[in-house]
Amino acid sequence: MPTLLYKGVGLVKGVNFDSWRRVGSVIQSVKVYNMREVDELIFLDITASLDGRGPDFELVDEIADECFMPLTVGGGVRNIEDVRHLLKAGADKVSINSAAAHYAGLVRQVSEMFGAQCAVVSIDSMRNAHGRYEVYTHSGTRSTGRDPVEFAHEVEALGAGEILLTSIERDGTMTGYDLELISKVCKAVTIPVIASGGAGSYEDMWKAISQAGASAVAAASIFHFTQQTPLEAKRYLRGRGISVRL
Repeated sequence: MPTLLYKGVGLVKGVNFDSWRRVGSVIQSVKVYNMREVDELIFLDITASLDGRGPDFELVDEIADECFMPLTVGGGVRNIEDVRHLLKAGADKVSINSAAAHYAGLVRQVSEMFGAQCAVVSIDSMRNAHGRYEVYTHSGTRSTGRDPVEFAHEVEALGAGEILLTSIERDGTMTGYDLELISKVCKAVTIPVIASGGAGSYEDMWKAISQAGASAVAAASIFHFTQQTPLEAKRYLRGRGISVRL
């Protein structure tokens, strides 16, 4: 699953949720991924919650018109009306991050009203000063003091249909996914876990699925800054025994 990170007026990619570089326009990227046969697309407005903004519904509507694959949208989701408008604009799933950590009732509301299949909880995590994994919100700027494994278990009980698990420490480094973090969370829940943060090769993707237990993998830098493609990734995974759609 390619991840598109939106900041201001265009797409960006950084390292450890910082040092953002411009990487192009949203619509152009969507059109490219349409041709490259990706399974799903993730679009995240990474500064909406930080800026106190809600989602940009007009932009999501424009993206959905060009997107011929399932689309997950996140960033600035604060209440059930935001979710309703995103789905009406064309999103297939809604990713909830900061609001899920601070208002757990929203996850239950989304699941009960629209179905668990569209309730994706995004968990951003890194190790704290004591070496323990901790959940962060607002683009990794605010500590919650919560353990990602416990939090994942909690949101599953509330009705989340998927978890998008991102390692802040591995984000943009292309040094491989945090297999320990992924494994811990996957063992704690029965719903699909999408691994994110650190993909630098097709083998990294294979390890996240085969060794750590992820149901799917999301990536950004590998597709922005190398010649590796989603279609070749799928072919590699198929060759290593992972069931993928070709």
